[in-house]
Amino acid sequence: MAGPSRDVVQRLYATPPDRFVAARDAAVDDARRAGDRAAAREIAKLRRPTVAAWLVNLLAIRRPELVADLAQLSESLRSAQRELRGTKLRELSAQRRAVVGALVAEVRKLAAAEKDAPPAGKLPLAEVEATLNAALSDAEVAEQVRSGRLLRATHYAGFGEVPRPQLRLVTGGVEEPPVPDREAERAEARRARDERAAERAARAERAKRRRALERELAQARSDQKKAETELTGATRSEEDGAATLDRIETELAELERRRAVAEQELSRAKLARRAAERAFTAARRRTGEVEAAVEALDAEEEDAAGGDQRAD
Repeated sequence: MAGPSRDVVQRLYATPPDRFVAARDAAVDDARRAGDRAAAREIAKLRRPTVAAWLVNLLAIRRPELVADLAQLSESLRSAQRELRGTKLRELSAQRRAVVGALVAEVRKLAAAEKDAPPAGKLPLAEVEATLNAALSDAEVAEQVRSGRLLRATHYAGFGEVPRPQLRLVTGGVEEPPVPDREAERAEARRARDERAAERAARAERAKRRRALERELAQARSDQKKAETELTGATRSEEDGAATLDRIETELAELERRRAVAEQELSRAKLARRAAERAFTAARRRTGEVEAAVEALDAEEEDAAGGDQRAD
């Protein structure tokens, strides 16, 4: 058999380094059980990557389209370097910084989504950035990055292709002086001119921003003073309101006390009224009884007087 499948290799190199050996041994066992001894031998030869290399591999495996864009930018940079296109090279250099920064940010996101990945603060992102920059400068490194099987981080001392030595024509034993590179000189002059223009524009922009910030600061200070005055008035009103509330609560407490006293007096008055009502009812009943007795006595006396008259 030809060897391990691409999926197996990618799965291993997408595994965090501290679990790589165990995952590799498990893949070897799987290949042996499947009867693929050649694949088992090839898998056993795979070496564990460093954490930085694993992060680059993770980018190549999870986001291959981004690594493809990196390779395309790398070719454009090398082409501009060969042709000494200063303006284009500066544009591509700015693009390189932006692309590498975005790729490093993507690496951080991919690592955060991986189980058992190192903490974000311990990720060797500087090594990742150096490797990506090296891939932009060296086609061989770029190919290693695209493979997703990088074993360790790398770096590149310079940028672009290694410059070729300047040749001098020797005729008749006399060395001719090197021919000045007018295009390079013009490119350098344009670069210096562009840098000066950019610096002037930056100074003008900073001055504009300063004027805007000074106006904003003056307005903010005015608003602060106005707000401070309003705060003082509101604080005074709050204090007056609190004093009024205290006074009302004191008066309310006094009224509550007087109400309690009045309720007690009312209760006693009700009791006295009920007692008086009972006494009045009893007296009226007794009066009725006595009046009835008097009337009965009067009737007896009248009857007695009438009998005496008849007897006479």
